[in-house]
Amino acid sequence: MSQDLRDFLEQLEKDGDIIHVPEEVKREYEISTLMMELEKRRQYPVMWFDKVEGSDIPVVTNILGSRERFAKAMGVETEDISIEFGERVKNRFDDLKVIENPPANANLMTGDQVDLYKFPIIKHFPIDAGPYITSGLCVAKDPETGSDTCGFHRLQLKAKNKLGISFHSRGRMWEYFRRSEERGENMKMAICIGVHPNISLGSQACIPYELGKFGAIGGLFGEPLEVAQCATIDLQVPAYAEIILEGEVLANVREPESPFAEYTNYACFRSTENVFQANAIRYRDNPIFHDLTPAMSSEHITIVSIQREGDILTTLRQNLPNIKAVHSPLSSCGIFHCYISMKKIAEGQPMQAILTALGMDHHIKMAVVVDEDVDVFNEQEVLWAMATRLQAAKGVIVIPNAMGETLDPSSDELSRTDKMGIDATKPLSGFAPKIEIDANAQEAIKRLYQYIK
Repeated sequence: MSQDLRDFLEQLEKDGDIIHVPEEVKREYEISTLMMELEKRRQYPVMWFDKVEGSDIPVVTNILGSRERFAKAMGVETEDISIEFGERVKNRFDDLKVIENPPANANLMTGDQVDLYKFPIIKHFPIDAGPYITSGLCVAKDPETGSDTCGFHRLQLKAKNKLGISFHSRGRMWEYFRRSEERGENMKMAICIGVHPNISLGSQACIPYELGKFGAIGGLFGEPLEVAQCATIDLQVPAYAEIILEGEVLANVREPESPFAEYTNYACFRSTENVFQANAIRYRDNPIFHDLTPAMSSEHITIVSIQREGDILTTLRQNLPNIKAVHSPLSSCGIFHCYISMKKIAEGQPMQAILTALGMDHHIKMAVVVDEDVDVFNEQEVLWAMATRLQAAKGVIVIPNAMGETLDPSSDELSRTDKMGIDATKPLSGFAPKIEIDANAQEAIKRLYQYIK
């Protein structure tokens, strides 16, 4: 399987999934405004903007905007994407394949040549503090163990060689920087723009701190991740990235960064206010700039939704029988709510599932468990189960003051949140039967579809 984004885009082009815009668009607001309008219409094409004001580099967006696209990238059926993700990231390939002369070696800026303004970095919404790189995959190493990590962090354009960055997720990157700063050292970092969807998705995997993310990403490809050595720092990065920024996050330096239109659909003023200094830039000939529309867009949310579903489903199935499906809906920003369907064979099992889900991921604020006859990907059915099978005094638990998500505007100043579990399953016996459609009639009435326009 090719690990090059260009090959993936070429296939999307053949499949008619890309729309080209030949006329020039402005860097401020126009691309993101169009993408949010398409979002309202529930249309999710890849958009390719050939001409962007002030740059000769095209902008491509919405590459990660649908489950179908992630499924195509992994070579699986769309309905299997979450469980396939959860299983494949466990099938690690820790022996990476090194590519000696990667495409990004074609062009190199160092020293005073470094100029981030060369690239079409977009200002997405009026609330944003400035233009932001939104698709930058940040790569670094643990200074203690040498384990690699990669993940997405918002990157505010501040100067030709400087970006603001926030490690607000308090995940591996935040911890690696804390360890570096504790030693009085800058943290070496590379930022990759334009990578294959499997790399983007694999970067979200929840794995032990002592293990690297690259091994898990290889699991999504079913083969070792292809990497290349950076030119100026001791880091390896995905070999076919379109653009690679090489530099360091400065120890004991903080500058204002924010506000930013976050995935919660609110302006976020919270930030760790870190600073990245770019010391070199490598890029491919005729580079493609991937811009990810922020705020509550499908491209911003689908990736974390799939990751959470896969990780939660895998964890639940280790401890409970008959777990059918897990869904983290877009309505909860793909991160705050979790719907779980199961075949209950003993009372108390839904509560076990609730506690497992809430305990494994601090982002989740509400876990709802329903019976196997409820489609968790149909939110109307989940709400129906809550309306007809739930008595709050018996089926709802609240856990106060748990660790929450920093970007949740309803969390307190210490990012604490209350969590809720809802058992919306029916009792094992003595409950009203659900109305069922006659299977023979369902097949027979297909002949009548011709009359319906």
